[in-house]
Amino acid sequence: MNRENSAAQISKKRSLTRKKNLVAYSFILPNLIGFFIFTFIPIVFSLLLSFCEWDSGNPVKFVGLKNFITMFTNDSSFWIALKNTLYYTVVTVPVTLALSLFLAILMNKNLKGRVFFRSVLFFPYVASLVAVAVVWMALFNPDRGPVNGLLMALGVSNPPRWAASTTWAMPTIIGLTVWKGMGYYMIVYLAALQGVSGDLYEAASLDGAGRWQQFLHITWPCVTPTTFFILMMLMVSTFKSYDIMYITTQGGPGEATKVLAYHIFNSAFVSSRFGYASAVAMVLFVIIMGVTLIQFKGEKRFTSYL
Repeated sequence: MNRENSAAQISKKRSLTRKKNLVAYSFILPNLIGFFIFTFIPIVFSLLLSFCEWDSGNPVKFVGLKNFITMFTNDSSFWIALKNTLYYTVVTVPVTLALSLFLAILMNKNLKGRVFFRSVLFFPYVASLVAVAVVWMALFNPDRGPVNGLLMALGVSNPPRWAASTTWAMPTIIGLTVWKGMGYYMIVYLAALQGVSGDLYEAASLDGAGRWQQFLHITWPCVTPTTFFILMMLMVSTFKSYDIMYITTQGGPGEATKVLAYHIFNSAFVSSRFGYASAVAMVLFVIIMGVTLIQFKGEKRFTSYL
């Protein structure tokens, strides 16, 4: 009887476990189906298509590594787009991190109207990208914009042409990206800062630590995991950025703001070179994956301040 009762209890526990697992899987199943249909299948199709030649009017033709050879040897636009992507990422990421953390520290203080200023700083992130881009380009209009008007009033006789200049177009886009995104990352940092005990700052102040020392030994170690998260989010988003360039400069003037994602769009939907565009997309995928793996590998060292 004891054996029968024990077996019945084990069977009952297994049945209960299966039911719990089914409930858990039922919650994640819609997301898994969406990932499989809209992400996994397109990635596999793009990988296969990268070894083929295909436009909208001809059948798919297998060409092996031809697209990749063409990309690395005969396509100067690819190298320009890669250089612009790296430039855009290397500048945008640290500037956004620094400004977001600075604003979070400032908004974490007991200042009058801080709720209002938090809302103002966060607003560009939730606003329509088109609206934000239109406002930014109006501010930096080389002929009638208030920024150049102010510079001329201060004595600058030949202010920059901003988005109309091959030299200043990318910095203009970087400024727009930082302005739109820093409010969100400020909120993320703010949540991390509010979890830091005020007793730590009080004790450090009593020990004679200045603000810079408090930042280095209290604030920064406490927000290091958050910084790692933001760094990963920023790196991925900047490498695959496309919409800002499309709305503002269409990759111009010339190819000054053409990035890899925009080059993929042009190759596929303007030149109808879907196989070649898939090859470029695979290169971008490998770059993003490599950067992500490097970041994960360096996570322990990055968070060793704690």
